[in-house]
Amino acid sequence: MPDIRAVVTGIGSCLPPDVVSNDDLSQVLDTSHDWILSRTGIAQRHVVRPGTSTGDLGTAAGAAALESAGRRRCDLVLLVTTTPDQPCPATAPQIAARLGMVGVPAFDLSAVCSGFVYGLTVASAMISSGGYDSVLLVGAETYSTIIDPTDRNTAVLFGDGAAAVVLERGTPGAPGEVLHAELGSDGSRSELITVPGGGSRAPHPAADEASRYFQMAGKEVFSRAVETMRRSARDVAEAVGWSMDQIDAFVGHQANARILRAVGKRLGIPADRIVCHLAEVGNTAAASIPLALAWAAAQGRISAGDRVLLTAFGGGLTWGSVALRWPAVRPVRAEVGLPDAPVPVGGGDRVAPPQPDAP
Repeated sequence: MPDIRAVVTGIGSCLPPDVVSNDDLSQVLDTSHDWILSRTGIAQRHVVRPGTSTGDLGTAAGAAALESAGRRRCDLVLLVTTTPDQPCPATAPQIAARLGMVGVPAFDLSAVCSGFVYGLTVASAMISSGGYDSVLLVGAETYSTIIDPTDRNTAVLFGDGAAAVVLERGTPGAPGEVLHAELGSDGSRSELITVPGGGSRAPHPAADEASRYFQMAGKEVFSRAVETMRRSARDVAEAVGWSMDQIDAFVGHQANARILRAVGKRLGIPADRIVCHLAEVGNTAAASIPLALAWAAAQGRISAGDRVLLTAFGGGLTWGSVALRWPAVRPVRAEVGLPDAPVPVGGGDRVAPPQPDAP
């Protein structure tokens, strides 16, 4: 079998239209814009309206990624999320169907804030194995549905959003090549990041009201995230032979600007190469890295051929890092609001992709 590599060929994103600013939160919580911004780097976050689901955002982002890649369909659809539309069935098959891909295999993957690096690793392996020629990887979250609005520790952090990438079969050295990935977990400390109720251990309605909401031991998570992401990112960079001054863009999970700065400083990555999209969207969990990538590409912060290092830490506990070369793609941003995103129509898998903006 020839040496097969997974390459990124398209990226799309979707943010719900409603925005909650720090000043809005200060009207209902004992906080202020300055306090939130100084401690997190977040100025606002997008939130879904009642009736809009993770699947709605994911469908719109998936359609945008397909448009970016110039495709009508993929061989597999993978959704990474902590907030599926319902406990059963999975949300990915519904996204696939809404995008005109009935019959295509589709499944959800849950690794909380590490979801995208887990999903990218799995999608790349599916292609590299020779089993699939293309994968639509969607990261989508509606954390506003699992956050206690009266809890200052979490209500100020999280937002809703989705982003997706298309990966296709390629060869070594191809633009967009996923070079190397490493993952890890430590379930012995799963209590640090959790939604205690709603599963088989504490099913509703037996679970108390507070157990419905996302809970996090912030201080310990902060320190663990910094050290674990530093170590993971370093190991992946070393595996592909990159020194830190060769990395063009460092894209960590967008949890907290202080975490990103601390990891970058310990790795020796210049501040101007650390991508931070927190001010506009907050922490969007499994959607945060692809949203940051789409934003950075649209802003010219990353361009074709750049060495990009991704890293994340999240509930589970889970973590991971990925090294890739950025492709020549133009991000497509979708809107959400209608029950179904527009479904690409016509024969064949491919359409003419949008052209990257001239440098």
